Amino acid sequence: MCWTPTPSCGGKKRRLRQQISALSPRSVVLAEDETDLLLFPPLRAGWARRGAPAEVRLSGRNARRVIFGAMNLRTGTRLFVPRLKGRSEDFRALLDEARWRYRGWHVALLLDEDSCHTAKASVAAASGMTLLWLPKRAPELNPMDTLWGQGKDVISANKQYLPIEDQVDRFIHYLLGLSNHEALHTAGVLSNDFWLKRALSK
Repeated sequence: MCWTPTPSCGGKKRRLRQQISALSPRSVVLAEDETDLLLFPPLRAGWARRGAPAEVRLSGRNARRVIFGAMNLRTGTRLFVPRLKGRSEDFRALLDEARWRYRGWHVALLLDEDSCHTAKASVAAASGMTLLWLPKRAPELNPMDTLWGQGKDVISANKQYLPIEDQVDRFIHYLLGLSNHEALHTAGVLSNDFWLKRALSK
């Protein structure tokens, strides 16, 4: 992880700030990421009778959905694309949605080097966009990571939804239900210590 700055991580962060500062005024900067929702819920702390274990009901079957998402780091607006898998073609569905949503704008995507992002077909599909590659193994630099965590704590923890589409709908509905200011605050973008604060203010 890149919690303690290293020369490679620090250098990449500086280059990313420079790239964002140099974008045209008709540009939007979107933090992009994806997360898995599983039918087996993440287990969190909860209430139970003293001396008795907390009960979490499970069906014994599992399922998975992948939520691709992007947040405008200046306005806080979000878009989400649920998919069955997390492959290159699924990431390209997010690119199509971002291109449509921000038609007339230049789109810059802040993203990690997951294989679905770096696949040749994905890079080709992002033609005309600016891809801002995060340092490796540094999820804390992507504001979407914190947003995913809050959504899972509120919606997914300690509860199994049947079918999984119910969880997907509630998860996305919760995250879209946050105001733009709440989303930016939750993701840490409004913090004075946010690593891209100065670059985004230009």
